[in-house]
Amino acid sequence: MIKLNPYLNFGDNCEEAFNFYKSVFGGEFTFIGKFGDMPGEMAVNESEANKIMHVSLPGGDVDLMGSDTPSEFGLPNPGNNISVSVNVDSVDEANRIFNALSDGGDILIPIDKAFFAQAFGMFVDKFGIRWMVNCQ
Repeated sequence: MIKLNPYLNFGDNCEEAFNFYKSVFGGEFTFIGKFGDMPGEMAVNESEANKIMHVSLPGGDVDLMGSDTPSEFGLPNPGNNISVSVNVDSVDEANRIFNALSDGGDILIPIDKAFFAQAFGMFVDKFGIRWMVNCQ
């Protein structure tokens, strides 16, 4: 099964924004984690430890997802602060979709195993659309 979700990026107010969205849409976060919660090999500088690494708010058939953007990626601007998150059931499917959609684009994070997923990668496709591919 393939599931597509909007993924919103913020500079440093993701938690505030998602608490607002939660007040509007209702529901409970299925996950909220901070950069400081990541394992040691993924350590960030102290000034970013309390920023949101990932949050997910379910809403019917679509989950609204988001994070603060680490400083190394630069601050998001309107137009480049939204990605499409593709969630799949197998690593093979994640690799297939990642390789097909990223062809001719700019790979930001190569698809690989991550501490939170069997496979994860990010890229901008040849049309300028930001994508994230994830296999739990």
